[in-house]
Amino acid sequence: MRERKAFTLIELLVVISVIAILMAILMPALKRAREGGQRAACMANLKQLTLAWNMYADENDDRLVNGATGYSNRDTTWGSHGNELAWINTHDPTNIDYDSQVRGIKTGALWPYLRNEDIYRCPTGRRGQALTYSIMFSMNAVCHTEVQGVKGAHVKKRSEMKPAPSLRLVFIDEGFMTSDAYAVNYSLERWWDNPPARHGDGATLSFADGHVEHWKWTGSDTITRARVKENEGPGGNWTPETEDGFQDLYKMQKGCWGKLGYTPNH
Repeated sequence: MRERKAFTLIELLVVISVIAILMAILMPALKRAREGGQRAACMANLKQLTLAWNMYADENDDRLVNGATGYSNRDTTWGSHGNELAWINTHDPTNIDYDSQVRGIKTGALWPYLRNEDIYRCPTGRRGQALTYSIMFSMNAVCHTEVQGVKGAHVKKRSEMKPAPSLRLVFIDEGFMTSDAYAVNYSLERWWDNPPARHGDGATLSFADGHVEHWKWTGSDTITRARVKENEGPGGNWTPETEDGFQDLYKMQKGCWGKLGYTPNH
């Protein structure tokens, strides 16, 4: 009779150990590749949104679309939007169902320029929300009392932007639906809304000239704050705790308002 051959227990353990080592080596690389693909898709969405945003201005005498989600044709103490349809036309979008959110997109001012509801949300955005991108406060959205009268900060036309469109932020991937727009302080050395942690501990953003960037946060405190608060809504008024954290704040404030409204201490 022929002798039957089989793996010994030791040989099986060796094979399992080798597989475990290979998985430990490959999994981070696969995760990075997947994250890179999701980031690329998000950046493509932002690029198309910004193209639509510029097309709107092209056809409306350089005027910017109303960037305050849900605030169509309304004048308030923090923004004049009389006869301005909002880019997302729904009131308090955080408290309505998914189908109503989609209707708000399709009846908004940008829909004629971008008729694809999937572009209005990041592939990794919060489940059950049709909109996960926001326009910056400074881009004809909410006009902070602290920037009212400050030339070139809150703008209603592209020609009003200072220092240049290539340096001014328009859209940001918050990862969830906000009730109006994305805010950061102008005259105070602290955040207003919390920093987002998207696609690798950073922020994915578009600029008025149409280009898109992913900013990797340098402050460990910025990353920690973003991770802790990523499942919450807007707000926070958080003050950084490290030198790098303050540099992250300054970068966002300059991108939003074009400059700092104070002398930095860091």
